[in-house]
Amino acid sequence: MALHEALNAAGRVPGPIVKSIAAGDINVTRTYSDRFDLDVAPAIPCTDAFGVIVQLRDFDTHRVWRRGELVYEGGHAKASLAITDLRDQWQCHHLSPFDNIRFHIPFSRMRAFAEEVGRSEYMALACVQGRIDPVMHGLAQALLPSLDDPSDANPLFLEQINLAMLAHLSQTYGGLHFPVDKKGTLSPWQERLATDFLASHFNKPFSIGDLASRCGLSRSYFNKAFKESFGRTPSKWLTEYRVARVKEMLLLDLSIAEVSINCGFADQSHMTRVFTSLTGDTPARFRRKNRTFGVALDPLMV
Repeated sequence: MALHEALNAAGRVPGPIVKSIAAGDINVTRTYSDRFDLDVAPAIPCTDAFGVIVQLRDFDTHRVWRRGELVYEGGHAKASLAITDLRDQWQCHHLSPFDNIRFHIPFSRMRAFAEEVGRSEYMALACVQGRIDPVMHGLAQALLPSLDDPSDANPLFLEQINLAMLAHLSQTYGGLHFPVDKKGTLSPWQERLATDFLASHFNKPFSIGDLASRCGLSRSYFNKAFKESFGRTPSKWLTEYRVARVKEMLLLDLSIAEVSINCGFADQSHMTRVFTSLTGDTPARFRRKNRTFGVALDPLMV
């Protein structure tokens, strides 16, 4: 009798096939099944990481719960991508055959990658569902031989796949900007100086002219070169950084008015306008949602 028939006879539904491999601190897992009657999968443990799932075949239907609440029911096409913040609790019920590859990427690895390429302003990956991504699909397929035989996997190959994946994800879904043409950009030391200066002055007055002078540039050239390097003006970069710090402080026992002053905004109403325009939530709503569930936020990752 076949294994699945024996399990069925015993009243047990065989689970999906799972193959995993670790490449540094990034874990890659392939999970697949041809069944329509799988049990609900165990909840994914909460951790400071992103989950990135790539579908290797058309996936007709499944249900997804976030914090115990049903948030999605439906399918995903082949080559589609989903990104989830694993600080939340997620659980899934696969209701049709599927085949996917999941990348478990710690926040610390994303931060380290951003710093290695001189982009300390990196904040977060956008959490998307069902977006077709041929690049991630290709990278996932390239890992199949290594997942089939981890003992024969080439560590250098795995490392290069990881670097390609991190570069693609951080630029496509994280807002990290890598200029194609280096002409007219800041040099690496100027980029580092500029972002360190802006981060250390996020809640105090300063002059862009002074920062430009520290970089040995005129104010007008500095502004143009900064935008070429980072894909945003110094003012926009600073606003996004301030909002990230607001998210961190909203989880502390400070009034919203105190948070606004501590983060360099003129007043609470000013902070609320800026925060809402970037996040879609008011500071008060963000605080209620995240403090209720005890989510620990990192200012560089939210």
